[in-house]
Amino acid sequence: MTKMSPVLAIHGGAGVILRASMTADMEAAYHEGLRTALQAGHAVLSKGGKALDAVVAAVMALEDDPLFNAGRGAVFNAEGRLEMDAAIMDGSDRRAGAIAGLCGPRNPILAAKAVMEKSDHVFFAGPGAAAFCRSAGLVMEDESYFRTERRWKSLQDELERRRTGQADDNDEARKHGTVGAVALDSAGHLAAATSTGGMTAKAEGRVGDSPVIGAGTWAEDNTCAISATGHGEIFIRHAVAHEISSRMRWGGQSLKKAAEGIIAEIAPLGGSGGLIAVDGEGNVSMPFNCSGMYRGVVRGDGSLETAIFA
Repeated sequence: MTKMSPVLAIHGGAGVILRASMTADMEAAYHEGLRTALQAGHAVLSKGGKALDAVVAAVMALEDDPLFNAGRGAVFNAEGRLEMDAAIMDGSDRRAGAIAGLCGPRNPILAAKAVMEKSDHVFFAGPGAAAFCRSAGLVMEDESYFRTERRWKSLQDELERRRTGQADDNDEARKHGTVGAVALDSAGHLAAATSTGGMTAKAEGRVGDSPVIGAGTWAEDNTCAISATGHGEIFIRHAVAHEISSRMRWGGQSLKKAAEGIIAEIAPLGGSGGLIAVDGEGNVSMPFNCSGMYRGVVRGDGSLETAIFA
């Protein structure tokens, strides 16, 4: 088998802080967070490691950074609670694991990986998910570990907006927080991972596209690996991640055409957001239809690129 040049792409969510509100220090902090995640994933790939392990390492770094809406720093639901979702998929054999509505595992992406590797199932949710995580030996944390004052204030601001009947300000940053990673390793295998706290003030029990295999997360060696971020309901209805794979497989489309095409199509339907994608040739596409997306890519030579706005 021909040895491939590995590549890793990440996102920290579409719908970024408005340019007018982004200070130089904040922008620098976001770029640093993205670089840290890219370096964590590249450290795996540069040693000949698997794409699956690289996307886990990158997502864990983003989950550990309270700037991003996943793990520590996840947003609160309308009841003031934390409900996190995550998914992972191995493109070499389509193994997948996902969890939803969970607060406890320090790194939700490790919970999704444990579902894939240590159970006969694909998707766990609710009390059963928490019990499984404990039985799998994952590091568990109290809710206080994940809580940040910034996210709590965002919840209070949104609840006050609703209480006073103010018009929706369409704040993309409040609606689109997610992190994810996709990778191609030197053996030619693909993998994808996605993790999120959901939408600020979401209804209790609401689950978006991130943990739904084929909607927010997908990996298949013959086509592509996808991690999406945006208005989850629309991404689910249009099976966005799998749709890209299908357009490549059956329509003969390039990664770029397939990815950009579906993101453009769902925009007028309320599907604000974006995604990161990589194919088996190492091509990367990171389209979005909103004001920006925290994103980055690192290639085999270690060269890093990060970006925020359009």
